[in-house]
Formats: sequence, C-alpha cells, structure tokens
Amino acid sequence: MDGLSTAIIGLLLAVWLVVATVAIWYGLSLRRKAAKSLRQTARLGRLLETAPAVPVVVRGDGRIEASDRFSRLLGLGNTAQILADLSGDDQCGLLPDDYADLDGKIRETQRTGSSFTQALRIAGSDRRMLVIGGIADPVIYPNGAALLWFFDLTDNLREWEKVKHEAEDAKAAFAAISGLIEEAPMPMWHRGPDYRLNFVNRAYVKAVGAQNNVDAVEQGMELIEDSDGHSEMELAAAALQSGQVQERQVSSTVDGNRRQMRVFDIPLGAAGVGGLAVDIQDLSDAQRQYRRLADAQRDLLDMMSAGVAQFDADRTLSFANLPFQRLFALRDNWLADKPEFARLLDRMRENSKIPEVRDFPEWRSDKENWFRAANPNEENWLLPDGTHLRVLAQPMPGGGLLLIFEDRTEQAQLASARDTLLRVRTATFDNLFESVAVFAADGRLSIWNRRFADIWGLEEELLGRHPRLDELLPILANLLKKPAQISVIAEILRMTTANREQRKSRVSFADGRIFQISTVPLPDGNALFTMLDMTDSVEVEQALRQRNEALSEADAVKSKFLANMSYEFRTPLTSISGFADLLKAGIAGELNAQAMEYVEAIATSADRLSQQINTVLDYSQIQVGALPIAKEPVDVTALLTELVAEHAELAASRGVNVELDLSDAPGIVPGDARRLTQAIGHILDNALRYGREDGRVLIVTQNERAMLSIIISDDGPGMNDKDRSAVFDTYARRAKDSGDKGLGLPLARQLIESHGGNLELFSQLGEGTSVVMRLPRA
Repeated sequence: MDGLSTAIIGLLLAVWLVVATVAIWYGLSLRRKAAKSLRQTARLGRLLETAPAVPVVVRGDGRIEASDRFSRLLGLGNTAQILADLSGDDQCGLLPDDYADLDGKIRETQRTGSSFTQALRIAGSDRRMLVIGGIADPVIYPNGAALLWFFDLTDNLREWEKVKHEAEDAKAAFAAISGLIEEAPMPMWHRGPDYRLNFVNRAYVKAVGAQNNVDAVEQGMELIEDSDGHSEMELAAAALQSGQVQERQVSSTVDGNRRQMRVFDIPLGAAGVGGLAVDIQDLSDAQRQYRRLADAQRDLLDMMSAGVAQFDADRTLSFANLPFQRLFALRDNWLADKPEFARLLDRMRENSKIPEVRDFPEWRSDKENWFRAANPNEENWLLPDGTHLRVLAQPMPGGGLLLIFEDRTEQAQLASARDTLLRVRTATFDNLFESVAVFAADGRLSIWNRRFADIWGLEEELLGRHPRLDELLPILANLLKKPAQISVIAEILRMTTANREQRKSRVSFADGRIFQISTVPLPDGNALFTMLDMTDSVEVEQALRQRNEALSEADAVKSKFLANMSYEFRTPLTSISGFADLLKAGIAGELNAQAMEYVEAIATSADRLSQQINTVLDYSQIQVGALPIAKEPVDVTALLTELVAEHAELAASRGVNVELDLSDAPGIVPGDARRLTQAIGHILDNALRYGREDGRVLIVTQNERAMLSIIISDDGPGMNDKDRSAVFDTYARRAKDSGDKGLGLPLARQLIESHGGNLELFSQLGEGTSVVMRLPRA
C-alpha cells in the first residue's frame, strides 16, 4: 500500500509535473502570442493612424467607435461618442445637409447591408471628405453595425477639379480647333498611321467636289495630283519619317479652276500626318504683277532725270537707275557687286561727288543714321564741280533706304538769274519814263514804280499797305482837271481784269499835263496800268498836223501846177513839131543841108520835150492814183524785141552794143503793154544815154516761180552811195554821170509797182549799173 501509494503519488507527481510543464510551456506560448498580438495591434494602430482612410464603426444604437484622429479630422473639439456628434455648427463638423444624407445612408446600410459612397464637406473650411460605407463583420458586431471609411480628398479633389477643368478646357479647345479646322477656308486633312485619309474639312470637300466628308474619306479623293511621280501617301510617309514639316508648291484643280497651291505635310508622330493647302494663286498673280510693276518702275526710274538708289535692310545697294550712275560716275560692273552704303560713299568721295567736308568719317557715320531715322531727311549738296543736288533720304519700312538725288544746278542758276532779273526789273521800273503799276484781280495795288508815285503824289507809307483801287480813286481824282474823269480809270481797269481786254484812254491833269493811260491784261489775271506823259507829244502833234495840212495844200498846188504847165506846153510844142515837119517836107522851099540839119534837131528836141512832158503828166497822175492801168496778156518777148529795135538808132549813135538774152523764155504777164513799154523804155534809155560809149547793155529775163525778172545792166561809170540813194528822188538834180536826170526812173518804178511788181537798182562806182524789174506771171 505504501509502495503502491508511493507509486501512485509518484505517478501523480510525475503527471502533475508534466501537466505543469505543459501548462508553463503553453503559458509561455500564449504570452509570446499575446506580446506578438500587442505588437501587431500597435503596428496596426500606428498604420491606421497614418492610413489615408479613417475607419469608423457605427453601432445600431448610434454609438460610434473611432479614434481621436477622426474627431480632429472633422475639427471637433471633443471626441465623438455618437453619430449625432458629427453634426457640428458653422465652425466644425459636417454641414447639416451632408450629415442628414450620411445619417440616412448609414441607417439604410444597417438595415439592408448595402454599400454607399458620399462626398462630405467640413464646416468652416475648404476640406472635402469621401466616405465609403458598408456593413461591419457580423461576427464582431452581431447586432448590425456600419463600417465607414473616411478619406480626406481635399488635395485629390482640388487636383481632380483642376484636371476636370483642364479636361473641359481641352475639350472646348479641341471643339474650337475642330470647328476652326472644319470652317477653315483652306483645305485641311489628316492621315492615319497607314497614310490614308481619315479626316477632311469642309473646304477640302468643296475643293475635290465630294458630297460630304465621309464620301471624300471613303473614296480617298486626293486634292493634289501626283507630284514629281510620287503619290500623296508616299510624300506623307517621307514627311513622317523625316520628322519635319515638308513644304511644296504644286498646281491643283479647285472648283474646276487651275490654281497654285502651297502644300504642307505635318508629321504628328503616332497620330499620323496632317496636311493643309494654301491657295497662293492670287499671291502668285500679285507677285507676277509686282515684278512687272517693279520692272516698269525701274524702267521709269531710268528715264527720270533724278538719280535714284535703293538699299536693302543689310545696307547693300539693290537698285540704281541710269541717272544715278551718270551723276556719280559709277560703272555697271562695280554696281553689280551690290556695294554697301559706306563703300558707295567712299567711291563717291573718290569721284569728287560729295560736298567738301572736314571730317569725312564723321560725315559718313551721320549719313548711315538715315537707315534708323523715323522721318525722311532732306539736304542740299554743293559738289566741288559746282553741281547743286537736292538729296532726299526716305527710310523704308523693312529697314532699307531710298535715296533720290535731284540735280538742281539749272534751278539754282535760274533762281540766281531770276533774282538778278527781279533786281533789274525793279531798277528798270523805277527808271522808266512811263508810270507803271500792276493791279490784282481784286483791285489791290501790287507793283508800282517811282514814276507812278511821283505823278500822283502818293506816299510810300500808303503804297506799302498795297491799297485797293477804291481807296486810291478819291486821292487820284483831286489831281485831274475833271475829277469825274477818274471813273474812266476805274472802268478800264475793271474791263481789263474782268474781260481780259486791252484798253486805252487819255486824262488831263489840273496843272495842264496830258497823260495817255493804257491797261494790258497779264497772264496771271492781273492788269498792267501804264501812264505816258503826252503833253509835249500833243503839242508837237498839233504843230505837225498844221504843217502837214500846209504841205498837202502845197503838194496839191504843185501837182495842179505841173498838170497845167504840161498842158500849156503841149500847144506850142505841137506847133513847133508841125512847122518842123512842114519845113522838112519842103513847104517853104528846098532847104540846104545845114538848114535840114537844124530842122531835124528842132524836131528831135520837140519830140524829146514832148516825152518829158508826158512823163511828168503820167507821174502826176500815178501819184494821185488817176493813171489807168489795163490788165491784158502781154508777150514779154515781143515787147523787149520791139524796144531793142526802137532804141537801135540811139545805141548805134553811142556805139553801144545791145544784147538780148531770152534763153529763159519769159512767157506772158498780165498788164498794160503801153505802160510796161514806157517803164522798160525809160530804163533802157537811161542805160544807153548815160552808160559808157562803145560799151555794152545786156537785157536778160529769168523765171522765178510766180515772178518774171527783167534785168537791164550796163558797163557804165556806175554811181556812188549818195547818187544811188537819190536816184528815185523826183526833185534831186544829179550830175551827168550819175544816171537819170528826170522822172524816168521814179515813173518806171511806180509803173512796175502798179502792176504788182517791184524795181531794184544795183550800182557800184566804176562797175556799171543793173536794174531788176520783177512782174507777176500769168
């Protein structure tokens, strides 16, 4: 028993020891697990404290389980114990509307187990919360609790709103760009990665003549034909591979018209290739027109007298016309290199074609500022050779410069000459014997000379104000003999300026002076007023008129006396000639030789005297215009032949050889044959009588268009200047060797002129005399 008891006790002790050992081991194991759980719980707690979401459990009775972090998140002053604590005021907690919605959704979750999501707003701040709710684990919370996860989405919502706004802006911008592309006036398109069309705008559809965008894309209607053997798809692929925008200019048919287009292929990476076409036909036409206009303008500038040079923005010469080249002695090959502005000035200096300046670099730098000037610059250059140049420097909008050189040398000379002329005119006006004044169209005195002021007694102060005519008339009227005559001056000035008519009149001054006034319209619309002192001229005119009347009466008495005396001489001459003829006929018996010689001398002298009397009578009649002249055809050849025959005896008595040259057949002249015979006979008679004995007389005829010339020349002693000037003087008495002693030559001249011709005498002492008679031909 004792042994069994001891064994049992030992066994029990062994079992207890095993159990104690196991219990200790299990306790230690539980301790380790508890420590591990505590550590995990601490980590989970810390994780929950730092997690972006805060868990909250809402029990069925409204009590909540949440950390202090949740209360701080809502801005609550105390830890929330129940759900109603989440509804705050204006400074913290949830807004009333958001709380009411949250409370309803929580109850719905507790009742049905459904989930929900809701955005919450915190009162008094701009913070935003997102709550995701669902049913809690029924094992842990068997009575139906709701598990809520609160997320602080303030920053996320801001970023989301920003992204939302950006997306809306991008969407609006895309819509605007799409609308812009669709409504763009130029064709635009897009090609996908396969380089086929997948979008075209309305302008593209219109250009290719498609029904709509879809029709153009589906049919692959290309706007541009193949360029240089490459299709549009190949060109688009080349643009995408190069990664750079490709530009080309091609021709295309748009709306049935051939147009020049500038096409751009724009690589868009993986999105494909975009394209647009700009119609540059108008630009091409404008460029061609501009080139034609530029060529025409340059041709015009070459024909201008002014020198023109144009510089680009880089200050190189782009154009110079021919006058510029000639003006500055520049060669074409040198200008073809397009020299810079400064280099051109250097060459102009070498050619002595710039003004003389002291500091040329400074002067050149100053001229280079023309490119930067805001306004045109104008200068006058005086070159060393005396050339005056007007220089105009016009800055161009693109930064270039246009230079115009106008040669004003002639204008400067003309201006100098004009100034001299004005001074001469002023001096001339002031020293004229006439009074001169110029009145404008409005009657204002503009120019006057010293004589005008002296005649009218006008002060320089008054004239310096350029008074009007109506101001001067009362002053001028006081000097006239009849003051009312001043209206004549006013009227002729008005008629001259208004009707542009020249007028003349006379005015008498109170002091006895007489002036002739005249007005002449000037080209500028003014009137020239002149006054000439006619006092002495009028007195001389009256004296001459009286003397002329006396001379006229004396000439009439002389003509009457000559006519009466000629008629009185005819009676005894007729008796003398008659008795001489009877004696020659032997009525008084046979006469011896000497007596017959005396009778023949008496008859010859009577005939000669009868011719002289007839000449006097004819000359008297022709002087008063009473000599009748017939107009009948006259054969000049027969007339001259007959005259030579009639004067043959006289020629033979003096041993003169008469030669008649009719090689230039004279033909017929209209006139009086008897008077022409008389006139030519007087000339021939003088040549035979007063020429050299044993000499020669030549008669020649010449046809000169509508005139016939008869020339009678001798080789006699001729005449000196004094005798030649008096040969047609009817009252002169010349010596025997001076030619005609009577009225033969004056009468011959009058007879020739009465036939519409003229008579000229040429004679030199010792060289003979020639008389030329010209008569109009039939």
